[in-house]
Amino acid sequence: MASHIVGYPRMGPKRELKFALESFWDGKSSAEDLQKVSADLRSSIWKQMSDAGTKYIPSNTFAHYDQVLDTTAMLGAVPPRYGYTGGEIGLDVYFSMARGNASVPAMEMTKWFDTNYHYIVPELGPEVNFSYASHKAVNEYKEAKALGVDTVPVLVGPVSYLLLSKAAKGVDKSFDLLSLLPKILPVYKEVITELKAAGATWIQLDEPVLVMDLEGHKLQAFTGAYAELESTLSGLNVIVETYFADIPAEAYKTLTSLKGVTGFGFDLVRGTKTLDLVKAGFPEGKYLFAGVVDGRNIWANDFAASLSTLEALEGVVGKDKLVVSTSCSLLHTAVDLINETKLDAEIKSWMAFAAQKVIEVNALAKALAGQKDEALFSANAAALASRRSSPRVTNEGVQKAAAALKGSDHRRSTTVSARLDAQQKKLNLPILPTTTIGSFPQTVELRRVRREYKAKKVSEEDYVKAIKEEIKKVVDLQEELDIDVLVHGEPERNDMVEYFGEQLSGFAFTANGWVQSYGSRCVKPPVIYGDVSRPKAMTVFWSSMAQSMTSRPMKGMLTGPVTILNWSFVRNDQPRHETCYQIALAIKDEVEDLEKGGIGVIQIDEAALREGLPLRKSEHAFYLDWAVHSFRITNCGVQDSTQIHTHMCYSHFNDIIHSIIDMDADVITIENSRSDEKLLSVFREGVKYGAGIGPGVYDIHSPRIPSSEEIADRVNKMLAVLEQNILWVNPDCGLKTRKYTEVKPALKNMVDAAKLIRSQLASAK
Repeated sequence: MASHIVGYPRMGPKRELKFALESFWDGKSSAEDLQKVSADLRSSIWKQMSDAGTKYIPSNTFAHYDQVLDTTAMLGAVPPRYGYTGGEIGLDVYFSMARGNASVPAMEMTKWFDTNYHYIVPELGPEVNFSYASHKAVNEYKEAKALGVDTVPVLVGPVSYLLLSKAAKGVDKSFDLLSLLPKILPVYKEVITELKAAGATWIQLDEPVLVMDLEGHKLQAFTGAYAELESTLSGLNVIVETYFADIPAEAYKTLTSLKGVTGFGFDLVRGTKTLDLVKAGFPEGKYLFAGVVDGRNIWANDFAASLSTLEALEGVVGKDKLVVSTSCSLLHTAVDLINETKLDAEIKSWMAFAAQKVIEVNALAKALAGQKDEALFSANAAALASRRSSPRVTNEGVQKAAAALKGSDHRRSTTVSARLDAQQKKLNLPILPTTTIGSFPQTVELRRVRREYKAKKVSEEDYVKAIKEEIKKVVDLQEELDIDVLVHGEPERNDMVEYFGEQLSGFAFTANGWVQSYGSRCVKPPVIYGDVSRPKAMTVFWSSMAQSMTSRPMKGMLTGPVTILNWSFVRNDQPRHETCYQIALAIKDEVEDLEKGGIGVIQIDEAALREGLPLRKSEHAFYLDWAVHSFRITNCGVQDSTQIHTHMCYSHFNDIIHSIIDMDADVITIENSRSDEKLLSVFREGVKYGAGIGPGVYDIHSPRIPSSEEIADRVNKMLAVLEQNILWVNPDCGLKTRKYTEVKPALKNMVDAAKLIRSQLASAK
């Protein structure tokens, strides 16, 4: 019985790739240094999978930014502004597309399906000249082969690539991206031909869009594309991999009828209904790659349940055609549990990170082949029993409070227009008020202080003093820049979710459970293992301290319940919405304590609300109902004069704009500039928005500093579709990843632009 891994984390157990990338970007190391770190990581990953007995080991899943950008490079689809003139695409062009440079902005970045991973969105049109411009897939296959490991090269499939792209600026919105298939398939043929020549016997094409609701012509595109590739694929075994959800019946029919394909991969963790499709009919002689080990969470597999599923599938597809697999790439989970030396032993026994999931996949494959490791299976059963019966998982008081939420929609008692009037009397803000999203740059010194305080190397008194000095610096800078509504900069926080999780019951924390979000950006998701409550105030001390330093409004900064949920590893023993309501009640307590502490503007970030939207439209309404309700629970008890902000970023929001309005926040700040101001099209199409809104005026994920003229131009575009009395001026997102040398001039230009337009509006009266 064979085993297969869809993909593996790239960052390394101690974030080696992150530090190598940042050193390269800062000019402290060479391209050769970066490539050596990358090659060492790849080598260790391949060896680990090989040593575990994995038969189908992936290659070309190791990206310096993301796999879609790698595909853009492979196809030579570089937007003209980056000055690419042909030949093999180097790191300079590659990273300019990802991050921008001093003269041109980056390409748009958005969420990868419903995960917290991001990808760089290809910009395509009829004029793009595709060419085979990156030989990375072939080079990595050869690299693994030289190490004695025969791998399965992985490519983003041609149809998914096009459907995950967007029409480039200036291209008619009605342009059919699938019309480019005849132009990109010749490049795919070149790559596949080279892989065959290099000795590859298997290839994996990821076509995850097949789990979406696709119209008939999009499904036909798969049929046409694979028919065109059939002769090139001849002589190769081909896996088409899907993940993240059930595959619809029509898509299943299309997929399993594709020409030239040897096997099909399905997510059987999030796609349990796919099992019924397989049992009802699976093409004879084809391989089934059964994704029974969860690639998106950190809980140990239920061996008994998985084995039962696999045995049932064995009867459908045949013993020699069933392959045990992960549900998706392990990119979305942490690297190795062995590095968690301080994690509570009982909770640790309930978990499996990527390295352990490789072992799980192989243990299940061996058990199916009659080589069951009885000791491993017994330990697995004992861990699952321990988790089910542990008293630390359940809190009756929390469950009763969450159950009592039923029967109310938890709306504030007055309209948003009445509240905005009350808030303006209290805050006395100018038109086009300026603010930032929350965080300010996290300096090396600041990180050192936090690290040493956690390690008990500095006293609490010295820690508070250091953080207070940092807050004062941030407050003084904002006053100097003449920003209207201030933030304290969040110097006490390493991560917006981790910070809150550390102070809530029901959460556990890892030391090295890092997961890549984009580029070099890694997050360390908390683990929600039990019922959630707030033992004591979490932010009131710092926010009140910051407010005492200024007469200007100071925002209290919180992370919302849906974002905490979506950016955590969530317990899988109760519905997600029940956990979310518990978190909402905890945040509600904090909001009310901030108000009592004199904070008149409170921001409850819901950056990940859109990210959690299910991939199938039939499931949208239920999710949006409980997600929006959770947000309203957090602030339903505050006074009209207390202004509630929320923030959202790096997703497509247009399709949920009515749910965003239903959140009933007083002000929303929302990513806009990096996505070519796509958000504004909603308002051009007639959607009325009566609350305050701040579409981002510049992209903080690029080191580029926009001019005041550029920002003013953006604000004027906003004023064409939004009333001046509701418009705010702010960056796209928080500033923690930037340097002060970038932040100060960018914010100065932002404030100057706001003042310029205020004066123009005043003189036009």
